[in-house]
Amino acid sequence: MTIHVHSYATHSATSELVPFVFERRDPRPSDVAIDILYCGICHSDIHSARNEWGWTQYPFVPGHEIIGRVCAVGNEVNQYKVGDLVGVGCLVDSCGHCDSCNDGLEQYCNNGFTGTYGGEDKIGGTPHRLTFGGYSEKITVDEHFVLRIPDNLDPAAAAPLLCAGITTYSPLKHWKVGAGQKVGIIGLGGLGHMGVKFAHAMGAYVVMITTSPEKGADAQKLGANEVLLSKDAQMMAAAHNSFDFLLNTIPVGHDVDPYMALLKRDGTMVIVGAVESLTQVSGIPLIFRRRSLAGSLIGGLPETQEMLDFCGQHNITCDIEMIAMKDVNHAYDRTVKSDVKYRFVIDMASLKS
Repeated sequence: MTIHVHSYATHSATSELVPFVFERRDPRPSDVAIDILYCGICHSDIHSARNEWGWTQYPFVPGHEIIGRVCAVGNEVNQYKVGDLVGVGCLVDSCGHCDSCNDGLEQYCNNGFTGTYGGEDKIGGTPHRLTFGGYSEKITVDEHFVLRIPDNLDPAAAAPLLCAGITTYSPLKHWKVGAGQKVGIIGLGGLGHMGVKFAHAMGAYVVMITTSPEKGADAQKLGANEVLLSKDAQMMAAAHNSFDFLLNTIPVGHDVDPYMALLKRDGTMVIVGAVESLTQVSGIPLIFRRRSLAGSLIGGLPETQEMLDFCGQHNITCDIEMIAMKDVNHAYDRTVKSDVKYRFVIDMASLKS
């Protein structure tokens, strides 16, 4: 048995997303079936749909910031019941037995995790060999990869937490950001605005580092204590050797040397933007202050649940603009132009119309 599901898909790197019907598997004993209420639009969706990273197979259904209600569970599921508000993020499977999986770091699975979309469907149960994402009515997921959404959060505004949220929370937590530290968030977009909110809630002194005075003003409304304009050479020079930690969300290739110079001795800058290459990385700024340049990828399931619970405690959600499913192609174009504050979320009820 399979479940017929309506969705939006693209059929080539140059075509728009259009209505598409496919099949999900019926729940196995350990599966949770979810009626999708909301799905965020991540820039990774666009890169993937347009095959800008060179791995996409078609037809392709994007979406890995999923919020919905449980509509069915397998007979071995004990964490969730019908009606629960839940989420699904970027992962729907991993090997489950390597060191990374055993440590709750499934995103670093030594044998390769299965992405919510465009991954090899190792479970099967449908005619498709690929996973299809959240721009759809329903999804069936092993309960290990399902997350509980705090009841006090707006479910639509919680959707981007499943990617933008955990992508920024994980490095802040791993590098122990907290009170008494000066933390810079580089770039104000879907990721950067969440970095500001999290670092502020963790008690750090937060500086938004941006090229735009207008974005700086927005960042202060989100919780930034100060704004540093990266195009102002005098401001940048005055800030040298003053930061404990930098979260770099810039999504395109860039010279990291001016930012590395901002770090104190033993400070760390973490790259979380989907950057294929950095145009300049000099050794001297690292060597002479024992600075570190690192990277971080989303988060494992335990840490993602921890992040959601943290958001519940601090009433943190994403700043979103809600759209109907039929407007997704226009939303893609606006996202590429950075014309959104700060994440689009699709109301999946609109798919029915």
